Amino acid sequence: MSIQDRFSQQDLQRIKDAVKDAESKISGEIVPVFVEKSSHYTIANYRAALIGAALVFVLIIIFDRYIPRLAVYDPVLIFTLVSLGGLAGAIKANYLNFVKRMMVSQTYMDAATFKRAQTAFLEEEVFNTRQRTGIMIFVSFFEHEVIVMADKGISKVVEQKEWDGMVKVIIENVKQDRITEGMVLAIKRCGELLLEKGFVVTPDDVNELRDDLRLE
Repeated sequence: MSIQDRFSQQDLQRIKDAVKDAESKISGEIVPVFVEKSSHYTIANYRAALIGAALVFVLIIIFDRYIPRLAVYDPVLIFTLVSLGGLAGAIKANYLNFVKRMMVSQTYMDAATFKRAQTAFLEEEVFNTRQRTGIMIFVSFFEHEVIVMADKGISKVVEQKEWDGMVKVIIENVKQDRITEGMVLAIKRCGELLLEKGFVVTPDDVNELRDDLRLE
């Protein structure tokens, strides 16, 4: 599924309106970023290929030992069958997300997601505000992960447990296929939290970052 297929135009507008509403009351910038996956996870294709090739080779040995009439002795045919098994494994990992996830550890996905979030924070210039009050809400669907990154103007006064609460709200809604509702609630909470911490909109406040949603 492509990232665009996950949202209707109405969904995107609801999230965008939530950002505008929250930013109208605070001296901060909220940047939602959505990606389908944080990495291509090429290593998963290689691992699946090795497993596919190994399974075919084991079957050849089993047939040789226990089912002689199906045994294969031609070296060229053995090589071909093993290669096809590896190719089949790689193709499955490349196109089937559940297979790809089986080939990659959670720790590896966590690291890839955090690295991709850091890259997005820089690419979208979330740091580019006068008082360093940018907040990025990063959602990566393949990994089922959400990361909230706040610039130092906010992170120094907001405890991590507050961001963890927002992450929990979004993830719970994603599991119920209610990503839009989860994002709207989290964005609203961002606005409320910044108001509580004194980041009130000032007369000279300007919109420093574009309001468009980032879909990658």
